Amino acid sequence: MKQRLARIVCMATATLLLVLLVQPKGANALELAWEAEGFDGPESVVRDDESGVLYLSNVNGKPTDADGNGYISKVSPEGEILEKEWVSGLNAPKGLAFRDSKLYVADIDEVVVVDTKTGKVLQTYKAPGATFLNGVSIHRDGRVFVSDMLKNQIWLLNDGELSLWLETADLDHPNGVLAEDDRLLIATWGVPKDDFSTDVPGSLRAIDYGSKEVTQLGDKPVGNLDGLQPDGKGGFLSTDWFNGALFRISESGEAEQLMDLNKGSADHLVTDDGNLVIIPMMLDGKLSAYKMQ
Repeated sequence: MKQRLARIVCMATATLLLVLLVQPKGANALELAWEAEGFDGPESVVRDDESGVLYLSNVNGKPTDADGNGYISKVSPEGEILEKEWVSGLNAPKGLAFRDSKLYVADIDEVVVVDTKTGKVLQTYKAPGATFLNGVSIHRDGRVFVSDMLKNQIWLLNDGELSLWLETADLDHPNGVLAEDDRLLIATWGVPKDDFSTDVPGSLRAIDYGSKEVTQLGDKPVGNLDGLQPDGKGGFLSTDWFNGALFRISESGEAEQLMDLNKGSADHLVTDDGNLVIIPMMLDGKLSAYKMQ
């Protein structure tokens, strides 16, 4: 009996040691602050700088179907659902960006502009030939950049006109975008197979506004990247949609996994004070906020 008990203790100890050894550095180190449930394919979240209200896109169907089922939700800073279908009648809304009481929405092959004061659609810009408009980011000068992940394209909305700005395989299927002062950063997915898995995962890449030259940050693949936000410390936070993870990525491209997440961790938000990272969990129908450390 004593020998059997000893064997059980040894096996349990070995199992625990193995778990500790394979656990990614820092994984699940962030504490859950709040969680809102009941959404339909939530994909991207942004914050109204004045009110603190969160806007959340919901695909509500297949991400390529122009079915009119997509909508935008309004959520309080504390995670209370204020209005689930605040703006409805969209197709498969994904990436969002907010500026001056206007919400810019990437919706398959068009960019929809919503007045956040009224919830009314102000303008719809068509992107001819686009099939999967995804990430959206606004430069400080007002230019709006939008990625098409499947077509390897970046679109530019400027002075009331939406045009194709860049198309090249060097974009490595861009998802998240971040318009910095002197360059456009993209979080790439990698070349997707039919099931959206990849042989070589994506990474962060930088595009020079003038030459449009694309360069990779570092030389190591990171993941099937979705959201892209600055971490407030000179680096970036990016989610891995396919494998479920949150990474901190340095300027040199070195990645540290901060969290294990479920598959479907999408286009996140880091609050201005750096205290929270808020992640839409697309396949779980949740919006999860974690305390940054």
